[in-house]
Amino acid sequence: MEEIINVFPSALRQVCRAGFQGGVEPEEIRLRIGRPVMLLGKGREYFWNQKEHILQKNREQAYIWNERDMKETLSRMSQYSMYALEEELRNGFFTIQGGHRIGVAGRTVCEQGKIRSFRNICSLNIRIARQKRGCAKEVLPWMIKGDTIYNTLILSAPGVGKTTMLRDCIRLLSEGAEGFAGKKIGVVDERSEIAASFFGVPQNDLGDRTDVLDSCPKAEGMRLLVRSMSPQIIAVDELGSKEDCIAVEEILHCGCQILGTMHAQDAEELQEKIYLSRWLEKGFFGRFVFLSLGRDGGRSFSVYDGGMHKLC
Repeated sequence: MEEIINVFPSALRQVCRAGFQGGVEPEEIRLRIGRPVMLLGKGREYFWNQKEHILQKNREQAYIWNERDMKETLSRMSQYSMYALEEELRNGFFTIQGGHRIGVAGRTVCEQGKIRSFRNICSLNIRIARQKRGCAKEVLPWMIKGDTIYNTLILSAPGVGKTTMLRDCIRLLSEGAEGFAGKKIGVVDERSEIAASFFGVPQNDLGDRTDVLDSCPKAEGMRLLVRSMSPQIIAVDELGSKEDCIAVEEILHCGCQILGTMHAQDAEELQEKIYLSRWLEKGFFGRFVFLSLGRDGGRSFSVYDGGMHKLC
């Protein structure tokens, strides 16, 4: 968290350092000009009380983000060179040291129907990079098939933890364990969320045998990794487009295993997706891991085989 606190204006830095309390696990910080600074964690919203330096659930005496705060914070985040971030900003986000991803909103400058840059940025969404080591430990045995893994999809509604689970699966499979040798894994990290790379260097621990393509389109990246890095497993987050699905089928025919994620809340929704119904029919995937979020913010999982029979 220190990397984030250090980019804030001095007044907010004081509030932040005093305001994080036990039991609050921040996932996002929302900064909107003219609005209170908002922290989100485990499905709950909190505000920073600027007088008492505490986190609270109501907005009374909350710290209000202003235009001067925004300019100072963007300067610090960009190391005083917004021009250097121009390429990343075309995707609507950039990454700072520590792997924290900063989403932006405001006035866009478009050219031939495509975003060229941002002006007058009025909102920031700080996605806090936090690696939950060991969160996939109970899932992993269901994925292993002899000395390799089943082609596996991790599925859930948005915001439940697919990427976090995928990240830890990659680390565990890359490191290996007793009776299971570590695997060479190629990661296509199109949105810099899995590895949280900063200037191309992963900030998250993905294991000793993992190679990462950062900010690379998924379909193109999967093909490139097969040609250049001889991976045994290719990992990719949020499959969905037609191009992604065509590339997945190509990779499966090259002898690589696929470990991916996709939006789907349950088995019924999964079967409604055009390519997924085809994959189910062809038996391309041997494991489907569904994640769910409880009322207390805790995560649970259930595992299905390739025929959509529940295993646990």
